[in-house]
Amino acid sequence: MVLLDVQLGRSEAEGWALLADLRKGGLEPPVIVVTSLHRVDDRVRALSIGADDCVQKPFHPKELLARIEAVLRRTRLTASWEGFVIDDERKEVRYGDRAVTLSPKEYQLLKLLHSVPGRVFSSDEILKALWKRPSSYATRQDVQKYIYLLRKKLELDPKNPKLILTVRGFGYRIAV
Repeated sequence: MVLLDVQLGRSEAEGWALLADLRKGGLEPPVIVVTSLHRVDDRVRALSIGADDCVQKPFHPKELLARIEAVLRRTRLTASWEGFVIDDERKEVRYGDRAVTLSPKEYQLLKLLHSVPGRVFSSDEILKALWKRPSSYATRQDVQKYIYLLRKKLELDPKNPKLILTVRGFGYRIAV
C-alpha cells in the first residue's frame, strides 16, 4: 500500500510522475493519493493515472484508515483466469478446489505476469522485479528455470503451455 501526497517533494509534477511510474512496471501496489488540491480535476487526474482512491486534506484519521482497509479488501484477491485464483493475502494459488503450492519466487513471478494479463514481460524486466538488488547473481537462465517450474505446477501439459506463454525474442506473458 502506498499513500502518496503528490504535492510533497520538489514539485507537484514529480508527484504525478511518481504515481505514473508506480503504474508502469511489474508489481503494482495499491495507491491512495492524499492531497490538499481542492479541484475536482486534480482528484480525477489521480484516479485516471492509476490511484485506487483519493483523499482530500484535511481528513479524519478514521476515514483514512477505512479507505485503506477498503482498498486492501478490493485488491486482496487478484481476478481468476482459466479457473486460477491468486489470493494475495494468503499467498496461495488455487485451481478449482485444488491449492497449488508455489515457492516465494514462483509466486512473485506468477503475480508479476498476471499483473497485466497479455502484456509481454522481458527476462530483464522479470529479473529487475524479482531480484531487486543490482548486484544480484540471478540471470536469464534463472527466469527460464522459474517459468519452467511454474508451467510444471500449473499447466496440464507443460511442454505445450496454454497459460504461461513464451513470445520468442521478447519474453513471457499470461494468456488472456
